[in-house]
Amino acid sequence: MAISVQTDVSHDDAPRAPRVGRRYGTLALALAIVVGLLLGYAGGLLTPRLTRPGDTSVEAGFARDMTSHHAQAVEMGLIAFRSSSDPSVRQVAVDIATGQQGEIGTMQGWLRSWDLSPNGSEPPMAWMPDGAASVKNGLMPGMATPEQLARLRAAQGRDLDVLFLDLMIKHHLGGIHMVDEIMDRSTEPQVVETATRMKNTQQNELTNMNQLRDRLKS
Repeated sequence: MAISVQTDVSHDDAPRAPRVGRRYGTLALALAIVVGLLLGYAGGLLTPRLTRPGDTSVEAGFARDMTSHHAQAVEMGLIAFRSSSDPSVRQVAVDIATGQQGEIGTMQGWLRSWDLSPNGSEPPMAWMPDGAASVKNGLMPGMATPEQLARLRAAQGRDLDVLFLDLMIKHHLGGIHMVDEIMDRSTEPQVVETATRMKNTQQNELTNMNQLRDRLKS
């Protein structure tokens, strides 16, 4: 299975990447993402290797699939950050981009600590019961299609803001579905802890995005 982003950083308790407001440009955002990855890597060096899930484990499948899922969220967040003129939308976008890039670092760090490749031999979502059936045209639950991403890149103004929120709300709902499954099935403390934090963060972001969308559509 293809992994969109590969990094060698890790650790559940890695410090959050710095928040980037409207006054910062795209270069500052890129630097914030790199800082988040480096902080995750630094934390990962201190992680004790107590257990090592196997190549076909639910933990390895989750880490690989959620990396790909998160990578698309980072991409959409960067598009909205660069193109939106709404300060609230830009803040949501940058929070998602930096936060999920840091989580990618954590998950790729798990694979490294388990001596596993970033790419597995199984198809996407194979770690979930009937998970393969949820993959449509190669896309995991909630992921935007290439056509939708092209529309987002071309959109401007309010249309861009609403489309970004619509796509990201759906994306978060799909991600939470995956997180719920790993929380139920994994016995790895670091995986469950990180998944719980992911769910809490994404639920808070869903609340904010729904409120923003309601405002923009009113």
